[in-house]
Amino acid sequence: MGILARFLSTALLGGASGAAGFAFWTRNSKFAHVSSSDPLFSSPAYLKNNPNKNPATHDICVRRVPLSDIKPQLLEKESEGKLVEAFCAGVWGGLGYAYQRRYLANKYQNTTTTAYQLWTRPELQSSTYAVGTQITDHFEVVSKTPSSIVVRCGDSPLKTEIRDSDGLFEMGVELKKDEGVAEFRLKSLLYKGLGKSDSKPMPEHIDFLHRLYAKLWMETAIGNVTR
Repeated sequence: MGILARFLSTALLGGASGAAGFAFWTRNSKFAHVSSSDPLFSSPAYLKNNPNKNPATHDICVRRVPLSDIKPQLLEKESEGKLVEAFCAGVWGGLGYAYQRRYLANKYQNTTTTAYQLWTRPELQSSTYAVGTQITDHFEVVSKTPSSIVVRCGDSPLKTEIRDSDGLFEMGVELKKDEGVAEFRLKSLLYKGLGKSDSKPMPEHIDFLHRLYAKLWMETAIGNVTR
């Protein structure tokens, strides 16, 4: 989270006007409660990689968009699953991830161990994010349905064992046709995998920055699914 803290502190919150502008721009992205019965808590990836059931930091950022604003080709019956793919592509290939992507590329991209991973904006924007897809040596798709894509995060996907820092991040969408909206969701479940811990993995100020970053990702990703 160190690079994210520096980025958000300087680029987004570099003064009262910057903070106010960011708050207005992200005003439609809201945080909701994550139930203890949420499927992520019973997913194979979570149960396997958090064997000691350590406390987790969890949140969900929700953004509702009128169906009339969504690109029509993403709502066609024969395009099932394309909307969540486009949303996911907007997260990783959008401007919200550009700073972190460049940082990780400078540090970890190479022609041997990470050559097959997604690194460039064209790759990230065109991928279908099948299970096993690895993103900038920091994320790996572990689950995919027509309405949800879940990635494991916290460390390099080359480290398949239990990690000190670990987590799951879900990009989801639900069409609520009776309300005339598509509901987009960014859900995080972060925890310490190694050893036994009685506390959550992030202090309050880092948790706060994490939520700002989720809002940034949400707003830049929405641009990839709207007209």
